[in-house]
Amino acid sequence: MTQKTSAEHSPAAFYNADALPPVQTRRERLSAFSTDDLNPVSSRSAEWRFSPLDRIENLTSGERDGSDVPAAYDITGAASVAHVPMSDPLIGRCGRPEEVASALAWHDTKNALIITASAQDASEVWITRDALGLSARAGHTVIDVAPFAKTTIVFDNRGDAMLSENVEIHVGESAQVVVVSLQQWNHGAVHLASHFCRIAANASLTHAVITLGGGVTRINPTAHLAENAGSATLLGLYTADAGSHIESQVFVNHDAPNTVSRVSYKGALRGAGARTVWIGDVLIGREATGTDSYEQNRNLILAEGARADSVPNLEIETGDIVGAGHASATGRFDGEQLFYLRSRGITEHEARQLVVRGFLNEVLAMVPVPRVQAIVHDALDEALEEVSA
Repeated sequence: MTQKTSAEHSPAAFYNADALPPVQTRRERLSAFSTDDLNPVSSRSAEWRFSPLDRIENLTSGERDGSDVPAAYDITGAASVAHVPMSDPLIGRCGRPEEVASALAWHDTKNALIITASAQDASEVWITRDALGLSARAGHTVIDVAPFAKTTIVFDNRGDAMLSENVEIHVGESAQVVVVSLQQWNHGAVHLASHFCRIAANASLTHAVITLGGGVTRINPTAHLAENAGSATLLGLYTADAGSHIESQVFVNHDAPNTVSRVSYKGALRGAGARTVWIGDVLIGREATGTDSYEQNRNLILAEGARADSVPNLEIETGDIVGAGHASATGRFDGEQLFYLRSRGITEHEARQLVVRGFLNEVLAMVPVPRVQAIVHDALDEALEEVSA
């Protein structure tokens, strides 16, 4: 028998000694403006392990059109829009890219769209993007909200798209902000987005991602509760039809005392081969005493062959908090609910529609924009006609 040497028993015999150790906490995740300093696009990377890499290749390699993204603007109240060079000092205050698509979009974009909301009067900006086409595009938007301002910003996305973008949301002290990203893309559309949100003292942000269409939609919001008594509500509502991929990687960073966050994402998978991915990370830092945080993701499977991945993560670096928790559940129709409704004379098809509506309405009711609620209700009327036994 050959005796093994100590070198053969060492960790280097089993692992690559030159490789970087795996990231153990959310705080250690790489962030950089250069793709050379980020993990490569690979199914082995934590950032991409659930994504359909072959369907997003045009946005993770090659070149993208960085000219202004076509859009129409409907503005009421004390708000304005303008385009500025990417060298403007308003850009880069809310975060840095954590993955390659975000870094490439940052580099390729020539001018950023700046949406400014002042405290003179409540405002609303409705941005309709329905003429993007299927050529690869990059974009960058900055939402700059003054202290004590109150504003609502809605991105209404429709038609075809091959879009990779970054959105920065800077919420000033004591401001109240609602941001909605509404996706009704055509089935062949691909949309990758990173939303970087910084919430100042006593300010509140309600951020909603509503996805009702598209081929591949991956919108990753980060909420940085950077100052005392800030709050963030992150909402998600999605319906996935056959062959679609909907992904959200949500990160809430409690970095200051007495901050509050609520994350609630709900989805219905209504087509064979539909795939949804939700990853929810909450980090409560050492200085974030008095934090109150909760996150949940729930999925309703309506078709054979549909798949929902749900990964909640919670890291706590201080014991002095009000509370922190998370929940995740994926399942099919509740037979007792269907039986109860049918016993009242409601057909099975109508009963299933009512169950799905009730399931999703919990999130929709928290989106404080009546026009968005009406659009979603109309879209669900059409989509749920397909729900059957």
